[in-house]
Amino acid sequence: MIVAVVPNGTEPAELGAVRGISPGLMSAGLARVGAEQTYLDISQGNRIFNGFYDEDLPFLLPFDGRVPHWDEVLRRADSAPADIVPGLLASTLAGASPSVAARVQRDLLTPALIAVDRRGRFGQRRSFCGIRSDCPPGLTVEGAYVGELRGLIERLRVGDMLIALERPPPRSHHGLALGIAGSGFDGNLTSDSTRLRGMVLATDVAPTILRRFGVEAPKQMLGRPIRSAGGVDPGQLAALDARLSRVVPRRGPVIGTNVLIWLLAAVAVGLLDRRRRRQVAALLAVTTVYMPALLLAGAAIEPPRMAERLIVGLGAPLLAALTLRLAPGYRAYAVASGATVGAYALDLVAGLGLTPLSLMGPNPALGVRFYGIGNELEATLAALVVLGTGAALASLPVGPPRRRAATFLAVAALATVVFAAGRFGADVGAAIVLPVGAAAAAVYTLGLRGRRLVALVIAAPLVGLLALIGLDLVAGGDSHLSRSVLHAGGSHDLADIASRRLRSAAGSFARPIDSPFLVLAVGGFIAAFFLRRHVAAWFAGREPALAGLLGALAATLVGVLANDSGALILIIGTGWVASYACFAWSQSRG
Repeated sequence: MIVAVVPNGTEPAELGAVRGISPGLMSAGLARVGAEQTYLDISQGNRIFNGFYDEDLPFLLPFDGRVPHWDEVLRRADSAPADIVPGLLASTLAGASPSVAARVQRDLLTPALIAVDRRGRFGQRRSFCGIRSDCPPGLTVEGAYVGELRGLIERLRVGDMLIALERPPPRSHHGLALGIAGSGFDGNLTSDSTRLRGMVLATDVAPTILRRFGVEAPKQMLGRPIRSAGGVDPGQLAALDARLSRVVPRRGPVIGTNVLIWLLAAVAVGLLDRRRRRQVAALLAVTTVYMPALLLAGAAIEPPRMAERLIVGLGAPLLAALTLRLAPGYRAYAVASGATVGAYALDLVAGLGLTPLSLMGPNPALGVRFYGIGNELEATLAALVVLGTGAALASLPVGPPRRRAATFLAVAALATVVFAAGRFGADVGAAIVLPVGAAAAAVYTLGLRGRRLVALVIAAPLVGLLALIGLDLVAGGDSHLSRSVLHAGGSHDLADIASRRLRSAAGSFARPIDSPFLVLAVGGFIAAFFLRRHVAAWFAGREPALAGLLGALAATLVGVLANDSGALILIIGTGWVASYACFAWSQSRG
């Protein structure tokens, strides 16, 4: 097993041009990390945001036999809200077989961190062995140029593998060039960590190496073995690279600017023509509901920035106006919510792969996930599921409270299967917030009080989590939650998982980037509390709609605690609740 570290600036197409190499992109870290952290993430098969460590990574230059300041590295890892074990790869190899060792090229510096063990030590140092001589069994880390890879590949024997890795840090957010040569690799790279052809994670490298040696990856490694899919296609990699590089820069112009334009236009029309204020408020609310669906359409056709901006900026209001014309009242909000939620559900269930490429998909700049739904979509879909259900029930003849409560629970259960199960949406938070939102709406509908109210709200997320684990076991979804629970050593480990989740959520409020929006969100909640009777009056005669609002509030607040991006959940959830309240005002008689 040879890990050949090639120069920074190497393109995936350059690796793909080498005969026998399967090329791909590798997400190097969560947000931007340095080269040392990337190599440590490979060695430990796990990673978190740098901000979740209690201290910065010390200066590391592994010259002699041991990494300097290694004790500081271990203390830093212990402070993280995750199972971070630097050097786990080499130690696992050594523990599996004494004859399998990790070695590094004699003059290699920071890339040698890939082969460091849990004590901060390196195995035997060797001179350049890949081309000039046979490498001994085990893992060898060395430097190489792209032109030398062909010679390395020609010397591979049956069962051997070469991993060519571009030196970090990446030149852009979306990844480093990666290539693998060996039996079983004959197409573009992918893994179950991304489920996106052409993309893998840094944490996938260690499980890939261990699998080649027939060694089971430890539970602390959250990466999944890399494999190839389809044929070698540099054009597909280039297209993926281009789209991922556009997602973050386009979020502001396409989402933020359009929302601001819609809001300013609504205020201007309201000031000029007071008689149309309610109509404009309804149009604005339904427009925002259609926005995520049109972002999914943008991922399908991948238009230029201005075209995508116009598709969303003009398409959403036109769809909203048409919907309000054909299905006035709360039916319009229900139709728009159903269309948006249904579009994402269809994409995930059918495996079309559009969600990761949409502007509301998992954030490629952060490298958190490249499949399923991310925190932005979790907050959006959790709110729209319960709000849309409430709007639909409000537009129908009044039925028995039990039937309405059952409808909230049934719709949320179906949504949980789609957006939380590992095979589809793969979002643990969705298994918590969707049942909580539905339970809160059902509680209000049934008029429950006291112990029964508390019991139902507490039981809802537990049922959702147990159902998610059961679904993953049956369907082979292999979600992070299922693996964490099944590998947990008992109640203490499960409590530790919950504690780390809460610490991560708390840490998200310290990130300054969202502070202005966070202040608005908190201010909105405070204002809503003091004006709750006034707001409730907007729902007079529309009790299911008010139940949906309360459910969305509950889902948002619980989502703040259940996610490592609690501040983001609060901001987005508050926006949807405010939009829905705006729509309720437009339909009120007072």
